[in-house]
Amino acid sequence: MAKPTTRFVCQSCGASFPKWAGRCDACGEWNTLVEEAAPETAPKGLGATRGRRLDFVGLGGVSEAPPRRLTHIGEFDRVCGGGLVPGSAILIGGDPGIGKSTLLLQATARLAQENRVAYVSGEEAVDQVRLRALRLGVAAAPVQLASATSVRDIAASLDAADAPDIIVIDSIQTMYVDTLDSAPGTVAQVRASAQELIRVAKRRGVVLLIVGHVTKEGTIAGPRVLEHMVDTVLYFEGERGHQFRILRAVKNRFGPTDEIGVFEMTDSGLGEVVNPSALFLAERRGDVSGAAVFAGMEGTRPVLVEVQALVAPSPLGTPRRAVVGWDTGRLAMVLAVLEARCGVQIGANDVYLNVAGGLRITEPAADLAVAAALVSSLTGEPVPADAVVFGEIGLSGEVRAVGQSGTRLKEAEKLGFSTAIFPARRGGARGGDGLRTVELQHLGELLPLFQAGDRPARPRKRDQD
Repeated sequence: MAKPTTRFVCQSCGASFPKWAGRCDACGEWNTLVEEAAPETAPKGLGATRGRRLDFVGLGGVSEAPPRRLTHIGEFDRVCGGGLVPGSAILIGGDPGIGKSTLLLQATARLAQENRVAYVSGEEAVDQVRLRALRLGVAAAPVQLASATSVRDIAASLDAADAPDIIVIDSIQTMYVDTLDSAPGTVAQVRASAQELIRVAKRRGVVLLIVGHVTKEGTIAGPRVLEHMVDTVLYFEGERGHQFRILRAVKNRFGPTDEIGVFEMTDSGLGEVVNPSALFLAERRGDVSGAAVFAGMEGTRPVLVEVQALVAPSPLGTPRRAVVGWDTGRLAMVLAVLEARCGVQIGANDVYLNVAGGLRITEPAADLAVAAALVSSLTGEPVPADAVVFGEIGLSGEVRAVGQSGTRLKEAEKLGFSTAIFPARRGGARGGDGLRTVELQHLGELLPLFQAGDRPARPRKRDQD
């Protein structure tokens, strides 16, 4: 009888090795190799068996749009591309306690009014889920609950005649396949459990919602292939001490990948934020130096948010740079351009940058707003309270145009702003005709705005209409 073989699998990246080592050579993580039984190998060669010939079709055919199941939670449906597609698998990740289970319980309660919905929890007992439903005010919803961790049992329930239309698995790290010897949560178990559940869900046309844990780096725990197996990957972001939560799509086969949904955590659960700009700016004070309102874009939605900066003398030999909600590398670049191209001396000061409201900004269009906040804090002159700022900064100090300027300007005008500081417009760009515009071509043109008594009395001349 052949001796069973084993292998050592990295629990961080999924790489396999014939023997144990303290450090994974593939991803560089320490103490992540765990011994697992090697899968049985298939016999070599296909012999007389022959595959079926594929029927190829052309690209010009007509395909119907997939049907959608609406949760009637507008922010959730927006991020999913307009609703849930039958037979799709959606992976939702986020920090512990951020509200993943709360969001899904609220969504399933809405869905249960028109569909058969099941909620399978591998982390909590049925009574614990009921207590949460009572607190959220959805205890009367016809959601079927179960506490289970066996993938074989869940697959059998999905194959039944009265199978649910939508099922939630909370979480995939607690599920196990009994044909594997490894413990739940290991790379092999996570991969096998997800593969089996997705296979059954697609065959039966069931919407599969999977909750995934995240690592300390913020990525979904388990093998990276897990994100490739599902149709949609959503991240639930936010600070636990802050009431705002952001649902962000990073992959979506049935919709856009740049949309976000904004929620507010309350005592009765997560509430939708239909106009996030007004909420992010609700506590803003316009007479404080070091703050600028940035007109950003999240997918198709314009979002106005306050960027705060504090430049203070440093008692240390190496000044500190602390950033919350933005990229540290881009802050270093903006500081370097201000010093090298505009003569602004910041090097001996500590710099603190914060995006108010818990939102994380990723687009380069925030460069000009960050520069305005930094110069405002350094000079003590506030940015005009009625102004919004956006634009990308190049290494030579030029202010580069960004996309969807008209949409940003219209949102600012709708919220009562009367001034816009942004790059010079190109071609026939329109929008925000009711705003007083200050169009910049170089970062140095921003500095006169923060010299007392030297504010521009009239807007810069616009490009030829």
